[in-house]
Amino acid sequence: MIALSVNLNKIALIRNSRDTTNPDVPEHAQMCIDAGADGITVHPRPDQRHIRASDCFELADMLGVEFNIEGNPMAGPRKSERAGVGDYPGFMELVREIRPAQCTLVPDGDAQLTSDHGFDLKRDGERVAPLVQQLKSLGIRTSLFMDPDPEQIRLAAQTGTDRIELYTESYAHAFKHSKDLETVLRAFVEAAEVAAGEGLGLNAGHDLDLNNLPRFAADMPGLLEVSIGHALTVDAIRMGLATTVAAYQRALGKS
Repeated sequence: MIALSVNLNKIALIRNSRDTTNPDVPEHAQMCIDAGADGITVHPRPDQRHIRASDCFELADMLGVEFNIEGNPMAGPRKSERAGVGDYPGFMELVREIRPAQCTLVPDGDAQLTSDHGFDLKRDGERVAPLVQQLKSLGIRTSLFMDPDPEQIRLAAQTGTDRIELYTESYAHAFKHSKDLETVLRAFVEAAEVAAGEGLGLNAGHDLDLNNLPRFAADMPGLLEVSIGHALTVDAIRMGLATTVAAYQRALGKS
């Protein structure tokens, strides 16, 4: 069965628009879990524009499901510019302290509105591999955010990572616009097959929603987990959070 990990970044973004604790991030995490979510994902950035370091510690203390922390392992500590918001300790330091079940390394930066590409391991592989080994030595399952590029996926395997997470924006775009969908989907299937051949577990995420998720989940060999936040949060505004989590589980083929 494919696990559904709910990304809470947009819940935190709404909270951060005011000087308040409403909506409460741990409370909404528990609502997702009660509705059947298999895991919780957060992506704390150094500017703490949505999920904050403090949220990660609070979630770690209360979660009874898999906790996945995403982020750029090169991001160092940063002083907070907002009153009442603690400093960012640096991504690797945060993960070392919390030791989540899974850590997904993503090559993003502050200038990006959201994650928009996978690792280029021809360029960064020598920097990434020791970080993967550090995480694995702590008992943390590691995953690398990757484009559906077979050559890059083979390089990912050489870092010693446990899994990759396929960046699915191009699939979502093709599905929405009915343009080259079969060609794009085939590229993802081939990437999944390469990952399996290299002994890598397979996750996926970005712009997956109730419309495009069933086809992706049905066609993708070996898919273990999807991480979904933006679309799920938008759907929750319309349908309610519990109903939405259940709908995404059905989209994954679960009753």
